Amino acid sequence: MTSTTTDGEKAAPVRSAKRALVGRLSWGLADQAASSISNFAVGIYVARSLGVTAFGVFSLAWVTYGVVLNVSRGLATDPLVVRFSGVPEPSWRGAVARSTGTALCVGSALGVLCLAAGLGLGGRVGPAFAALGLMMPGLLLQDAWRFSFFAAGDGRKAFVNDIVWGVALIPAMVVAAHVDTVAAFVLAWGASATVAAGYGCIQSGIRPRMAQARGWLREQRDLGYRYLVENVSLSGASQLRAYGLGVIVGVSAVGAVRGAELLLGPFLAVLMGLSLVTVPEAARVLRQAPQRLGRFCLYLGGGQATGALLWGSALLLMPDRLGELALGDVWRSSSHLIVQITLSVAGAGLGTGAAAGLRALGAARRSLRCQLFASACYVGGGLGGAAIGGTSGSAWGVAAATISGSAVWWLQLRSALRERHREPIPEVRTS
Repeated sequence: MTSTTTDGEKAAPVRSAKRALVGRLSWGLADQAASSISNFAVGIYVARSLGVTAFGVFSLAWVTYGVVLNVSRGLATDPLVVRFSGVPEPSWRGAVARSTGTALCVGSALGVLCLAAGLGLGGRVGPAFAALGLMMPGLLLQDAWRFSFFAAGDGRKAFVNDIVWGVALIPAMVVAAHVDTVAAFVLAWGASATVAAGYGCIQSGIRPRMAQARGWLREQRDLGYRYLVENVSLSGASQLRAYGLGVIVGVSAVGAVRGAELLLGPFLAVLMGLSLVTVPEAARVLRQAPQRLGRFCLYLGGGQATGALLWGSALLLMPDRLGELALGDVWRSSSHLIVQITLSVAGAGLGTGAAAGLRALGAARRSLRCQLFASACYVGGGLGGAAIGGTSGSAWGVAAATISGSAVWWLQLRSALRERHREPIPEVRTS
């Protein structure tokens, strides 16, 4: 007796896989929404409470945190996401213990350097950097838990963890408001993240193994060190542009740029939420239907770029009174940068589709090459534009650089996909 499979039976697994994909993407968006609302609230409150110059100081601390965060991601969580997404739970648990331990080591080491720098600088900037150094281990561990949960396909836990951070932030912000300094807000933000980092240990039942960090770095050195350079070049370019803009134009210019970026905060939440799951999902597409990887990346990047343009268009129509309600005095400086910042975000969104494909393919050399080129353009465009046209010129330079960088990402992805058809990629590790 022979059995037949109906079209409906064939379609059922496809529908189930699509539902699972939509579910994971939804948790990614929900998680980033929770995280970004907290960050957005802190930024808005500091902008309204302390003015454009103090907000510039806060922004310098923020971009410095971004550099350290990307060091941690390159060494600890990026290799975890590429090699341990959707693997058996014992393999995942062992990798997470080593990965989160590495994140804690990075946070402790670079936090000490940041604290020392802050104590040495003094003035308005020093206390903010010293506070950031104290909070760095907790901030990096909380971020590591988020990526760990998404690698396991359990975005719900990452979302709950960010909700805990947001709830803990409320009383911390109340205390900071009474102190009314940039350092107090940095401490409030970092202390609440540390609470969420501790809760992540309870959620996962895993204790970070700092003693195994060296072993993790050794095991993942073929990816980790390239991702480190790639990530640091990205955030380092942002930091260099912020510092250079402060020197060339003034610290208030840094606050104006950051204010314009805050206006795109809701869309950036979507962009970053998708980024949490795009590499794991691209890795799954590569395993299950490798011929669909290019199309997946195109839809991903094109959708994000379109969304950024639509959001920026809506901002241009926003009445001044709403902008002043959100940013206070910062609005007057930031509102003139909406077009440039929108184009920058659209270019970045388009490029992230190709970046996810290169990460899934394990093409670390190609992605590093792309990021170094994009970062060089970012710094050159941002500072060159500042020298020629002030704050507005810097924003236009960054927009042009971001779009150029996106084109290079896609050219490299196309070459990597062609290479893959000629020779197989290395097997993804599961232990």
